[in-house]
Amino acid sequence: MTEHRKAILVGASGSIGRSLLQDLLDDIHYTEVLVLVRKKLTIQHPKLNQLVIDFDRLNTFAADIKGNAVFCCLGTTKSQTPDQQQYRQIDYQYPLDVARIALKNGAESYHLVSAMGADETSSFFYNRTKGEVERDLKAIPFKSIHIYRPSLLDGERSQKRFGESMMNKLMHIINPLLVGKWRKYRSIKVGAVAKVMVAQSLNDQKGIFTHPSDQIQALSDVL
Repeated sequence: MTEHRKAILVGASGSIGRSLLQDLLDDIHYTEVLVLVRKKLTIQHPKLNQLVIDFDRLNTFAADIKGNAVFCCLGTTKSQTPDQQQYRQIDYQYPLDVARIALKNGAESYHLVSAMGADETSSFFYNRTKGEVERDLKAIPFKSIHIYRPSLLDGERSQKRFGESMMNKLMHIINPLLVGKWRKYRSIKVGAVAKVMVAQSLNDQKGIFTHPSDQIQALSDVL
């Protein structure tokens, strides 16, 4: 494995992003973690470098967006961002803008948190947007691209979601019943997704890889 690596993390304030940030800071192979944020995080660490940016003026900060691997956990919800144009900026445009800048600055791999229902042909705006960002990311010539499609996330959210909390409690009962082709619908721990993302970033594989939720869980189980 390659040592003395630098990670670029976008979306560090979300559930997966927070877990991923801690894992990257703890990992001996990464000597610096650059997080792109709208406002500074409260966490402090000698390996952490915070770049406060305006995502709508990303090119202004391009010279500082350098690293070996890019991790994108950006995402919003309909309730947080009801305006579809703004929603698309966050879930589609920003991830691709970061990708193009990072590649130009020498990044080799890109790791995108997508969604289980991502489908560019979907009639549902959320699923279609996720599918479109996957499609257009694949056209950017990184050495490797990893797309993670987790199911319902089991973990602490930055914002409380009552419905999701209740669904997770229900899934703890239902999960063992989901076997075979239904296994991918089991809820998955936030930490499992983050752990696999770090591990995959240290692989020297070339190509485009899409990881469904059950595969993420299987990879996590052997780490």
